[in-house]
Amino acid sequence: MSYKFLEHQADIGILAKGKTIEESFSEGAKAMFEVMVDLNKVKPAKTISIECKADTLENLFIEWLNELLAQQDIHDFTFSKFELKIKENNNKFSLKGKAYGEPLDQKKHNIKTEVKAATYSGLKVWRKGKIYKTQCVLDV
Repeated sequence: MSYKFLEHQADIGILAKGKTIEESFSEGAKAMFEVMVDLNKVKPAKTISIECKADTLENLFIEWLNELLAQQDIHDFTFSKFELKIKENNNKFSLKGKAYGEPLDQKKHNIKTEVKAATYSGLKVWRKGKIYKTQCVLDV
């Protein structure tokens, strides 16, 4: 659906919206990668599977973003498209998803700012009407 950047003194805040919690998480991932590269130049050519678990949706959002950062480093990739499914079982949350991208190319992808981690600062996951929202601060 959409995402935007939030004012922050030293780091970068992101706020993502979606019609589902999954779409909101996906938009959050897009926002994070837009901080690092020009998303329009990243082809969703290859797929990497992502799985993570947490005790709250807020923690799951951070786990999701940080696992994407880890996979980016492991594979020297950048991502532009995300698909995921979130399940709740006994008040625990699990996420299975896919990140689509290609090997990082400094010239092609217009490298911007390195994101070190998604942090718990400003972390919030909520629903307003029919829209799900997620936000956090990225350590850059």
